[in-house]
Amino acid sequence: MGVPRLIGGVALLALILGGAQAAAEAPKVASFTIEGAEFMAKTDDGKVLRSKDLAGAQLDTIFDEKPAVMRIASVEPDPKDRSGRLWLHTLEVRQPDGSWENPCSADSDGRRQGFPLGNSPAGLDFTCTSGAIGHCVRLGYWPWTNGPDGKPLEPVHAACSRLVRADYGGDDEVNARRDVPVDLADALGIRSFGADAALIFEAGWSPEGAVCVHHLRTKGALSMAELVQRYPQLQGRTGAVCTQDFARSKGAVLFSRSRP
Repeated sequence: MGVPRLIGGVALLALILGGAQAAAEAPKVASFTIEGAEFMAKTDDGKVLRSKDLAGAQLDTIFDEKPAVMRIASVEPDPKDRSGRLWLHTLEVRQPDGSWENPCSADSDGRRQGFPLGNSPAGLDFTCTSGAIGHCVRLGYWPWTNGPDGKPLEPVHAACSRLVRADYGGDDEVNARRDVPVDLADALGIRSFGADAALIFEAGWSPEGAVCVHHLRTKGALSMAELVQRYPQLQGRTGAVCTQDFARSKGAVLFSRSRP
């Protein structure tokens, strides 16, 4: 199933403002955009409404390349986010028979939620937490803000998306499986490796993919020789030479561990 892309200049079809106000009497939406990972609407009477205020709203969207109506069914704080600033949205798309269907598949927590993320030339994008982009946001790599070092987190988020998918060459080739555990850490203090002794250093990651690979996460699908043949930039950067210090020296911003 696809992921919704909201039409630029989207119209709120039924905006519920916390009372019994009829839709015909509701203020009109002057603008609708994304700020961080929240929807933000400004009405013609000057009010600013954010995601938690928009639960129940229906929006015109493009879904699977066709016009559709999407409903913001519910919005709740992400229980994994200590800052209290990340909101999880449950979206539903109206079906031809009038029923509503959640477009997100279940993530590792069983959640079928997500959040808006970025204004693209084609409209406003929504990402599900079951995908690498949404998962990396929940890990703390917010591409719209800066990290503890004052630098943008967008490159770290991009590296995280490569890491989660085991996208070694940065060409969107997925070599990961959900049932294969992986741990990750950064040099920013956002995340550190866990205590699972069964996991060893796997690879270092940049926004362009792996900078070195100690061992392959998923066995059988691809050999190390095939990996280097496919991605010549990894020549001389595989096997024992690939340590965390070596990866850092080659520009890695994230590091992963998995079973050897």
